[in-house]
Amino acid sequence: MKNQSNSSKPKPDKQNRPPLESYARYSSLAFQMFAIIGLGIYGGVKLDQWLHLRFPVFTVLLSIISVGAAIYTAVKDLLK
Repeated sequence: MKNQSNSSKPKPDKQNRPPLESYARYSSLAFQMFAIIGLGIYGGVKLDQWLHLRFPVFTVLLSIISVGAAIYTAVKDLLK
């Protein structure tokens, strides 16, 4: 008979994770999304100020792109 002592430890299921680990994961995800969107808006505002545009084209474009990037990052991290 084979010895079963060589088997590795089972990986923890998502349901068996400690609650604090889940809170830390989702709160860091929220801060990451906030940072991505904030940097996109800040970059758009500064670019519009630098180019002296009447309509904030880059603020609108970069905010939409940054929201898309934040959603992409969140989905990618959640699927891990």
